[in-house]
Amino acid sequence: MEGNLALVKYIVKRFLGRGVEFDDLYQWGCLGLVKAIDRFDPDYPVQFSTYAVPVIMGEIRRCLRDDGPVHISRTIHEQARQIDQYTRDFEAEHHHQPTLEEIAQALNLDREAVVLAVNSKKQIRSLSEPVGSGEEGLRLMDVLGVDTMPRVDARLTLARMLRDLPDRERVVIVRRYFQSHTQTQIAKDMGMTQVQVSRMESRVLKRLREMAGEA
Repeated sequence: MEGNLALVKYIVKRFLGRGVEFDDLYQWGCLGLVKAIDRFDPDYPVQFSTYAVPVIMGEIRRCLRDDGPVHISRTIHEQARQIDQYTRDFEAEHHHQPTLEEIAQALNLDREAVVLAVNSKKQIRSLSEPVGSGEEGLRLMDVLGVDTMPRVDARLTLARMLRDLPDRERVVIVRRYFQSHTQTQIAKDMGMTQVQVSRMESRVLKRLREMAGEA
């Protein structure tokens, strides 16, 4: 074990970036190493490390497949499987889905256990996931646990003000503050001088502030 822990760490690095912490991947990799040690026969015509690599990788992949990006206990996995099977059978017989209470009674589970098992199968949502499709560009992280209306109102107000600007002024503001372009880049693309772009930007920002104060 001690002589091959570095091998486990090397393999774990291949699986980073999948929403699972390094420590969890490392634990799974160590389980794979234990399995490789148990199964390895010194009479095999290969080195132990050569034999261990696919076993360790296989164990990590199995855990990723079974547990997903958030670790779910095997008990909950089994309960979710039982609920799924019962629901399919119930729908086939009664032509509608069972209630949580019916599932809990049929499988001898608490209602809370049923809810937990059902939710364990739902896809994990990213905090960067867009909310809606409007121009306000809100993400899920923007709307969790906060009163979102002031932020929504502010973004909608800004979107309306930008739409009311003349085309050239809107292009300058969007490129400067939403696309991080420099005044020099914008001036070159629009056939203007950097000074002209700077003056236009200042003039438009002043007008937007005045419009925002009146909104």
